[in-house]
Amino acid sequence: MAKETYAAAGVDIEAAARVKSVIGKFARSTFNQRVVGDFGYFGGLFDMKGYTDPVLVSHSDGVGTKLKIALALNKHDTIGMDIVNHCVNDIFTTGAEPLFFQDYIGMGKLEPDRVKDIVQGMAHACADVGCVLIGGETAEMPGIYNGDDYDLVGFIVGVVTRSSVIDGQKIRAGDSIIGLPSSGLHTNGYSLVRKLFTADDYNKYYPELGRTLGEALLEPHRCYYHVIKPLLSMVNGLAHITGGSFKKNIGRILPEGVAAEVNTESWKVPPLFEILKQKGEIDRAEMYRVFNMGIGMCMVCDPVKAASVIGYLPEAKIIGKIVPQTGKDRVIIN
Repeated sequence: MAKETYAAAGVDIEAAARVKSVIGKFARSTFNQRVVGDFGYFGGLFDMKGYTDPVLVSHSDGVGTKLKIALALNKHDTIGMDIVNHCVNDIFTTGAEPLFFQDYIGMGKLEPDRVKDIVQGMAHACADVGCVLIGGETAEMPGIYNGDDYDLVGFIVGVVTRSSVIDGQKIRAGDSIIGLPSSGLHTNGYSLVRKLFTADDYNKYYPELGRTLGEALLEPHRCYYHVIKPLLSMVNGLAHITGGSFKKNIGRILPEGVAAEVNTESWKVPPLFEILKQKGEIDRAEMYRVFNMGIGMCMVCDPVKAASVIGYLPEAKIIGKIVPQTGKDRVIIN
Protein backbone atom coordinates (compact mmCIF):
# COMPACT_ATOMS: atom_id res chain seq x y z
CA MET A 1 0.00 0.00 0.00
CA ALA A 2 1.39 3.42 -0.99
CA LYS A 3 2.25 5.80 1.83
CA GLU A 4 -0.04 8.78 1.96
CA THR A 5 1.24 12.35 2.12
CA TYR A 6 -0.32 15.71 2.89
CA ALA A 7 0.54 16.89 -0.65
CA ALA A 8 -1.29 13.90 -2.14
CA ALA A 9 -4.32 14.95 -0.07
CA GLY A 10 -4.22 18.34 -1.77
CA VAL A 11 -2.27 20.51 0.69
CA ASP A 12 1.16 21.78 -0.36
CA ILE A 13 2.98 23.05 2.75
CA GLU A 14 6.05 24.18 0.80
CA ALA A 15 3.93 26.24 -1.61
CA ALA A 16 2.16 27.83 1.35
CA ALA A 17 5.50 28.83 2.84
CA ARG A 18 6.54 30.49 -0.42
CA VAL A 19 3.25 32.37 -0.64
CA LYS A 20 3.60 33.61 2.95
CA SER A 21 7.02 34.97 2.11
CA VAL A 22 5.47 37.09 -0.64
CA ILE A 23 2.62 38.14 1.67
CA GLY A 24 5.19 39.22 4.25
CA LYS A 25 6.78 41.66 1.81
CA PHE A 26 3.45 43.34 1.09
CA ALA A 27 2.49 43.40 4.76
CA ARG A 28 5.78 44.97 5.86
CA SER A 29 5.27 47.76 3.34
CA THR A 30 2.33 48.94 5.51
CA PHE A 31 4.15 48.74 8.88
CA ASN A 32 4.66 51.81 11.04
CA GLN A 33 6.45 52.55 14.33
CA ARG A 34 3.58 51.05 16.35
CA VAL A 35 4.16 47.52 15.06
CA VAL A 36 6.12 45.44 17.54
CA GLY A 37 8.34 42.76 16.00
CA ASP A 38 8.07 41.30 12.52
CA PHE A 39 5.48 39.66 10.30
CA GLY A 40 4.89 35.97 10.92
CA TYR A 41 4.37 35.74 14.68
CA PHE A 42 1.43 33.70 15.95
CA GLY A 43 -0.23 37.01 16.73
CA GLY A 44 0.29 40.55 15.48
CA LEU A 45 1.69 42.98 18.07
CA PHE A 46 0.65 46.63 18.11
CA ASP A 47 1.70 49.37 20.55
CA MET A 48 -1.24 51.46 21.86
CA LYS A 49 0.79 54.08 23.75
CA GLY A 50 -0.11 57.70 23.14
CA TYR A 51 -3.91 57.45 23.00
CA THR A 52 -5.98 59.31 25.60
CA ASP A 53 -9.06 57.43 26.84
CA PRO A 54 -9.11 55.21 23.73
CA VAL A 55 -12.06 53.07 22.64
CA LEU A 56 -11.18 50.19 20.35
CA VAL A 57 -13.57 49.55 17.45
CA SER A 58 -13.50 46.16 15.68
CA HIS A 59 -15.28 44.68 12.70
CA SER A 60 -15.16 41.69 10.36
CA ASP A 61 -16.69 41.30 6.91
CA GLY A 62 -16.43 39.51 3.59
CA VAL A 63 -16.51 40.40 -0.09
CA GLY A 64 -19.40 38.04 -0.80
CA THR A 65 -20.19 36.71 -4.26
CA LYS A 66 -18.36 39.57 -5.97
CA LEU A 67 -15.58 36.97 -5.82
CA LYS A 68 -17.40 34.99 -8.52
CA ILE A 69 -17.15 37.96 -10.89
CA ALA A 70 -13.44 38.21 -10.15
CA LEU A 71 -13.06 34.51 -10.90
CA ALA A 72 -15.02 34.76 -14.14
CA LEU A 73 -12.73 37.57 -15.34
CA ASN A 74 -9.57 36.21 -13.67
CA LYS A 75 -8.95 39.61 -12.07
CA HIS A 76 -8.21 39.60 -8.35
CA ASP A 77 -6.19 42.72 -7.52
CA THR A 78 -9.23 44.92 -6.79
CA ILE A 79 -10.89 42.36 -4.49
CA GLY A 80 -8.24 43.02 -1.84
CA MET A 81 -9.02 46.73 -2.01
CA ASP A 82 -12.73 45.92 -1.64
CA ILE A 83 -12.39 44.11 1.66
CA VAL A 84 -10.13 46.72 3.26
CA ASN A 85 -12.20 49.71 2.15
CA HIS A 86 -15.44 48.05 3.26
CA CYS A 87 -14.04 47.36 6.73
CA VAL A 88 -12.48 50.83 7.08
CA ASN A 89 -15.79 52.48 6.17
CA ASP A 90 -17.69 50.39 8.69
CA ILE A 91 -15.55 51.28 11.71
CA PHE A 92 -15.23 54.88 10.49
CA THR A 93 -18.97 55.35 11.05
CA THR A 94 -18.02 55.60 14.75
CA GLY A 95 -15.28 58.13 14.00
CA ALA A 96 -12.57 55.49 14.42
CA GLU A 97 -9.10 55.72 12.89
CA PRO A 98 -8.06 52.35 11.39
CA LEU A 99 -5.10 50.79 13.21
CA PHE A 100 -4.50 47.32 11.84
CA PHE A 101 -6.09 44.78 9.51
CA GLN A 102 -5.98 41.00 9.16
CA ASP A 103 -7.28 38.78 6.40
CA TYR A 104 -8.42 35.22 5.83
CA ILE A 105 -8.03 33.69 2.37
CA GLY A 106 -9.43 30.18 2.00
CA MET A 107 -8.84 28.16 -1.18
CA GLY A 108 -9.36 24.63 -2.38
CA LYS A 109 -5.98 24.75 -4.11
CA LEU A 110 -3.38 27.36 -3.35
CA GLU A 111 -2.88 29.69 -6.33
CA PRO A 112 0.23 31.80 -5.58
CA ASP A 113 -0.37 34.41 -8.30
CA ARG A 114 -3.95 34.91 -7.20
CA VAL A 115 -2.96 35.29 -3.57
CA LYS A 116 -0.28 37.78 -4.58
CA ASP A 117 -2.83 39.92 -6.46
CA ILE A 118 -5.30 39.85 -3.57
CA VAL A 119 -2.72 40.77 -0.94
CA GLN A 120 -1.18 43.46 -3.10
CA GLY A 121 -4.61 45.10 -3.34
CA MET A 122 -5.08 44.85 0.43
CA ALA A 123 -1.66 46.36 1.11
CA HIS A 124 -2.37 49.26 -1.26
CA ALA A 125 -5.70 50.03 0.42
CA CYS A 126 -4.21 49.71 3.91
CA ALA A 127 -1.32 52.04 3.11
CA ASP A 128 -3.75 54.60 1.69
CA VAL A 129 -5.39 55.09 5.11
CA GLY A 130 -2.33 54.43 7.29
CA CYS A 131 -3.61 51.04 8.42
CA VAL A 132 -1.19 48.18 9.09
CA LEU A 133 -1.68 44.83 7.37
CA ILE A 134 -0.46 43.07 10.46
CA GLY A 135 -1.20 39.41 9.70
CA GLY A 136 -3.71 36.91 8.45
CA GLU A 137 -4.32 33.33 7.36
CA THR A 138 -4.04 31.63 3.99
CA ALA A 139 -5.75 28.25 4.19
CA GLU A 140 -5.64 25.49 1.57
CA MET A 141 -8.67 23.26 2.20
CA PRO A 142 -9.59 20.86 -0.60
CA GLY A 143 -13.09 19.52 -0.14
CA ILE A 144 -14.28 22.69 1.61
CA TYR A 145 -13.59 24.97 -1.35
CA ASN A 146 -14.19 23.35 -4.74
CA GLY A 147 -12.42 24.09 -8.02
CA ASP A 148 -11.21 27.68 -8.25
CA ASP A 149 -13.53 28.93 -5.52
CA TYR A 150 -12.05 30.92 -2.67
CA ASP A 151 -13.22 33.12 0.17
CA LEU A 152 -11.86 36.42 1.45
CA VAL A 153 -12.66 37.81 4.87
CA GLY A 154 -11.25 40.88 6.62
CA PHE A 155 -10.83 41.79 10.28
CA ILE A 156 -10.07 45.35 11.35
CA VAL A 157 -9.36 47.20 14.59
CA GLY A 158 -9.52 50.96 14.95
CA VAL A 159 -9.49 53.52 17.75
CA VAL A 160 -11.46 56.61 18.68
CA THR A 161 -11.26 58.87 21.73
CA ARG A 162 -14.25 58.15 23.95
CA SER A 163 -15.45 61.76 23.82
CA SER A 164 -15.37 61.68 20.02
CA VAL A 165 -17.40 58.50 19.46
CA ILE A 166 -20.12 58.97 16.82
CA ASP A 167 -23.08 56.82 17.84
CA GLY A 168 -26.05 58.69 16.36
CA GLN A 169 -27.36 59.90 19.71
CA LYS A 170 -26.92 63.55 18.65
CA ILE A 171 -29.24 63.09 15.66
CA ARG A 172 -32.34 65.28 15.91
CA ALA A 173 -35.46 65.94 13.83
CA GLY A 174 -34.61 68.59 11.25
CA ASP A 175 -31.09 67.29 10.59
CA SER A 176 -30.04 66.95 6.96
CA ILE A 177 -28.98 63.65 5.38
CA ILE A 178 -26.06 64.16 3.02
CA GLY A 179 -25.18 61.43 0.51
CA LEU A 180 -21.75 60.75 -0.96
CA PRO A 181 -21.54 58.93 -4.31
CA SER A 182 -20.59 55.28 -4.49
CA SER A 183 -18.13 53.94 -7.04
CA GLY A 184 -20.59 51.27 -8.14
CA LEU A 185 -22.21 48.30 -6.41
CA HIS A 186 -19.38 48.23 -3.85
CA THR A 187 -19.68 44.73 -2.31
CA ASN A 188 -23.43 44.10 -2.21
CA GLY A 189 -26.10 42.71 -4.50
CA TYR A 190 -23.86 40.43 -6.53
CA SER A 191 -25.92 37.28 -5.99
CA LEU A 192 -28.77 39.00 -7.79
CA VAL A 193 -26.44 40.34 -10.49
CA ARG A 194 -25.14 36.83 -11.16
CA LYS A 195 -28.70 35.61 -11.76
CA LEU A 196 -29.12 38.23 -14.47
CA PHE A 197 -25.92 37.76 -16.46
CA THR A 198 -23.68 34.98 -17.71
CA ALA A 199 -19.89 35.06 -17.61
CA ASP A 200 -19.87 35.99 -21.31
CA ASP A 201 -22.01 39.05 -20.56
CA TYR A 202 -19.26 40.53 -18.39
CA ASN A 203 -17.15 41.20 -21.49
CA LYS A 204 -19.89 43.21 -23.22
CA TYR A 205 -19.08 46.88 -23.71
CA TYR A 206 -21.74 49.39 -22.62
CA PRO A 207 -21.40 52.91 -24.07
CA GLU A 208 -23.25 54.41 -21.10
CA LEU A 209 -20.66 52.85 -18.77
CA GLY A 210 -17.70 53.67 -20.97
CA ARG A 211 -16.32 50.18 -20.33
CA THR A 212 -17.38 46.56 -20.11
CA LEU A 213 -19.98 45.36 -17.65
CA GLY A 214 -17.38 43.25 -15.86
CA GLU A 215 -15.04 46.23 -15.40
CA ALA A 216 -17.90 48.24 -13.88
CA LEU A 217 -18.90 45.38 -11.58
CA LEU A 218 -15.32 44.97 -10.32
CA GLU A 219 -14.84 48.68 -9.59
CA PRO A 220 -13.42 48.73 -6.02
CA HIS A 221 -15.54 49.64 -3.04
CA ARG A 222 -14.89 53.32 -2.36
CA CYS A 223 -13.20 54.39 0.88
CA TYR A 224 -14.62 57.55 2.51
CA TYR A 225 -12.05 57.96 5.29
CA HIS A 226 -10.00 60.82 3.83
CA VAL A 227 -12.89 62.90 2.47
CA ILE A 228 -15.01 62.81 5.65
CA LYS A 229 -12.31 62.85 8.35
CA PRO A 230 -11.84 66.68 8.27
CA LEU A 231 -15.62 67.09 8.76
CA LEU A 232 -16.20 64.75 11.70
CA SER A 233 -16.85 67.61 14.15
CA MET A 234 -19.92 68.55 12.07
CA VAL A 235 -21.31 65.01 11.84
CA ASN A 236 -24.09 63.68 14.09
CA GLY A 237 -24.24 60.28 12.44
CA LEU A 238 -22.68 58.20 9.65
CA ALA A 239 -24.30 55.31 7.79
CA HIS A 240 -22.33 53.09 5.42
CA ILE A 241 -24.81 52.01 2.72
CA THR A 242 -24.04 48.30 2.33
CA GLY A 243 -26.27 45.20 2.42
CA GLY A 244 -29.88 46.19 3.00
CA SER A 245 -29.25 49.62 1.46
CA PHE A 246 -30.88 52.70 3.00
CA LYS A 247 -33.55 51.14 5.20
CA LYS A 248 -31.27 48.82 7.08
CA ASN A 249 -28.18 51.01 7.35
CA ILE A 250 -29.62 54.44 8.10
CA GLY A 251 -32.08 52.81 10.48
CA ARG A 252 -29.32 51.33 12.62
CA ILE A 253 -27.90 54.75 13.62
CA LEU A 254 -31.18 56.53 14.46
CA PRO A 255 -32.05 57.29 18.11
CA GLU A 256 -35.54 56.63 19.41
CA GLY A 257 -38.29 58.95 18.29
CA VAL A 258 -36.98 59.95 14.87
CA ALA A 259 -37.11 58.57 11.34
CA ALA A 260 -35.30 59.33 8.11
CA GLU A 261 -36.90 60.45 4.87
CA VAL A 262 -34.82 59.81 1.75
CA ASN A 263 -35.70 61.72 -1.42
CA THR A 264 -34.64 59.53 -4.35
CA GLU A 265 -35.16 62.42 -6.78
CA SER A 266 -32.26 64.33 -5.20
CA TRP A 267 -29.50 62.48 -7.06
CA LYS A 268 -29.03 60.89 -10.45
CA VAL A 269 -28.85 57.11 -10.31
CA PRO A 270 -25.75 55.89 -12.23
CA PRO A 271 -26.30 53.94 -15.48
CA LEU A 272 -25.09 50.64 -14.03
CA PHE A 273 -28.13 50.41 -11.77
CA GLU A 274 -30.48 51.20 -14.67
CA ILE A 275 -28.87 48.39 -16.68
CA LEU A 276 -29.50 45.94 -13.81
CA LYS A 277 -33.07 47.15 -13.34
CA GLN A 278 -33.97 46.72 -17.00
CA LYS A 279 -32.22 43.39 -17.43
CA GLY A 280 -34.00 41.80 -14.48
CA GLU A 281 -37.22 43.79 -14.68
CA ILE A 282 -36.61 44.55 -11.02
CA ASP A 283 -39.18 46.77 -9.38
CA ARG A 284 -38.18 50.06 -7.82
CA ALA A 285 -38.70 48.99 -4.21
CA GLU A 286 -36.47 45.94 -4.67
CA MET A 287 -33.72 48.04 -6.28
CA TYR A 288 -33.66 50.40 -3.30
CA ARG A 289 -33.80 47.45 -0.89
CA VAL A 290 -30.80 45.63 -2.40
CA PHE A 291 -28.46 48.18 -4.02
CA ASN A 292 -26.88 51.44 -2.86
CA MET A 293 -28.25 53.12 -6.03
CA GLY A 294 -25.22 55.39 -6.29
CA ILE A 295 -24.95 56.53 -2.65
CA GLY A 296 -22.24 54.82 -0.61
CA MET A 297 -22.14 56.82 2.62
CA CYS A 298 -24.66 59.06 4.38
CA MET A 299 -23.75 61.86 6.78
CA VAL A 300 -26.35 63.27 9.16
CA CYS A 301 -25.65 66.91 10.05
CA ASP A 302 -27.32 69.92 11.60
CA PRO A 303 -28.95 71.75 8.64
CA VAL A 304 -26.90 74.90 9.35
CA LYS A 305 -23.67 72.89 9.05
CA ALA A 306 -24.84 71.00 5.99
CA ALA A 307 -24.06 73.96 3.71
CA SER A 308 -20.43 73.94 4.94
CA VAL A 309 -20.19 70.20 4.28
CA ILE A 310 -21.52 70.60 0.75
CA GLY A 311 -19.11 73.48 0.18
CA TYR A 312 -16.19 71.27 1.21
CA LEU A 313 -17.47 68.26 -0.73
CA PRO A 314 -19.08 69.46 -3.98
CA GLU A 315 -19.89 65.86 -4.96
CA ALA A 316 -22.10 65.50 -1.88
CA LYS A 317 -25.84 66.13 -2.03
CA ILE A 318 -28.59 66.61 0.52
CA ILE A 319 -30.72 63.52 -0.09
CA GLY A 320 -33.13 63.67 2.82
CA LYS A 321 -33.88 64.77 6.35
CA ILE A 322 -34.57 63.50 9.83
CA VAL A 323 -38.21 63.77 10.94
CA PRO A 324 -40.22 62.81 14.03
CA GLN A 325 -41.21 59.13 13.86
CA THR A 326 -44.95 58.76 13.41
CA GLY A 327 -45.26 55.17 12.22
CA LYS A 328 -43.38 51.88 12.33
CA ASP A 329 -40.96 52.74 9.52
CA ARG A 330 -37.64 54.21 10.64
CA VAL A 331 -36.57 54.98 7.05
CA ILE A 332 -39.00 56.19 4.40
CA ILE A 333 -37.93 56.01 0.75
CA ASN A 334 -39.76 58.65 -1.32
